[in-house]
Amino acid sequence: MVKAAARWFAGLPTAAKLLLILTALLLPIGVGLSLIAFSGIHDANDMLRQRSAGEARTAARAAEGLIARNALALRVASAGAIASGGSDPCGRALAALATAPGISRSFTLRDSSGKLLCSAGGFVPRTDAPLVAPGDVRVWIDPDDRQVDLRVGVVGGMATASVTTAELRSAALDSTGTVSALELVDGEHRLDIVPPPPGAALTYTELPIANDALTARVGFPVTRLTPIDKGLLLLPLLMWVLAALVTWLLVTRLLIRPLRRLERAVVQYQPGGDGLDLPRSVGPSTEIQGLRDAFGRAVAQVEDSEREMTEALTGQRRLVREVHHRVKNNLQVIASLLNIHGRSADSLDARAAYAGIGRRVGALSIVHRNHFAEMEENRGIALRPLLSELAAELRAGAPEPARKLAIDLELETVNTTQDVAVAVAFLVTEIVEYAMLNRPQDPVEISLRRTSQLTARLMLGSPVLVPEDSGQPEKAQFERIIAGLAKQLRSTLERKLGRYSVDLPVFPPL
Repeated sequence: MVKAAARWFAGLPTAAKLLLILTALLLPIGVGLSLIAFSGIHDANDMLRQRSAGEARTAARAAEGLIARNALALRVASAGAIASGGSDPCGRALAALATAPGISRSFTLRDSSGKLLCSAGGFVPRTDAPLVAPGDVRVWIDPDDRQVDLRVGVVGGMATASVTTAELRSAALDSTGTVSALELVDGEHRLDIVPPPPGAALTYTELPIANDALTARVGFPVTRLTPIDKGLLLLPLLMWVLAALVTWLLVTRLLIRPLRRLERAVVQYQPGGDGLDLPRSVGPSTEIQGLRDAFGRAVAQVEDSEREMTEALTGQRRLVREVHHRVKNNLQVIASLLNIHGRSADSLDARAAYAGIGRRVGALSIVHRNHFAEMEENRGIALRPLLSELAAELRAGAPEPARKLAIDLELETVNTTQDVAVAVAFLVTEIVEYAMLNRPQDPVEISLRRTSQLTARLMLGSPVLVPEDSGQPEKAQFERIIAGLAKQLRSTLERKLGRYSVDLPVFPPL
């Protein structure tokens, strides 16, 4: 009978074993708990009140923090948008807010006199009052839309946005889940953020927020100790002396030591090594034995998955390299055919047309060749070698009157995407070809300089570039072509006498 009981106990989960042992050891002292249970009631009630007050402060600060984050983000975005001028300040402000998580994208911008400049995100414009000085923040409750409005003043204007009731409720409940009621008051209006449950008995704590512009009233249920709680108040003190040693011994033997052995085995595991060497003996706990086996299965599945992903990635890279290589070869074949047909053409116009098409096909071939060379590093296309090779190719394929055309290069090392590189190659080809056909005796300057982390400026200079001289059909077509290429770069072509420039999107430097 004793052996059967021992086998039954050995098959129980660890938690059940601990519960049975501790219950048997602590049962004799259970009778004395009722005599001293009420000694800590007063302290427990004070602790509950302090906890409610602390949670009230946490909920209020969470709502205040949400308002402050929106005010700060709106001030930074609107200050830059208004200061920069332009026709779309709201678009600039939205671009500045794109990287700010949890910030409202609905707002209006006004000038310093209160005149509405623009509105974003479907925000309904409020009245121009109150006027807010630069650096100040005004916060008030909008009773019609049931939300909190905030207005920040910046140099040259002001911005207005709203924090909805749902956002305030989420912030308060995320900070502490025990809030039963929360309302904001600004002296004239009242806004329920967390409505109180019907018929609930609550105690309220009032806290000023938003530089005393609002008052947060946080409600918590009136907590009282139940008779069971009163009986268990002193249970840890009474059981500590006897239970601490027994619990430590049991937990150390059944849980801590096996888990530490399992932990050491997992820490020593190195992917790609000899595999995961798990300990065979992890104690009598069936849960830890199951955990050990689960670790082994999980690691085996991860290794198999990594092996398959590595093979698939290697095959994909080979396929992409082969595709770009074939495209480059095909473009070079087309360029060669155009060159051959151009030499055999009867008229000068036909030869010039073949040469012009060949130069554009050659530019696209150079882009693919540079893209194929940069694929392994995954840094995009380097524009400096691309433009250098393109300039050499254009000089080599220039018509006879432009054989001595000088192309001066001043290039910084920047990388960009294939789409941008194609547009840049075509833009340079168009301008250089126009210069060699119209002013072959004058040099062409090509400059590329980084202007920020994500932009660079491409400048092409030649006396043939005259913005106002567009009366001739050839010049008008030329201007339309380069304007279209600039649009592909999502930038405006800046035209000055003898110098055209455009901004390019590039990768940040390493």
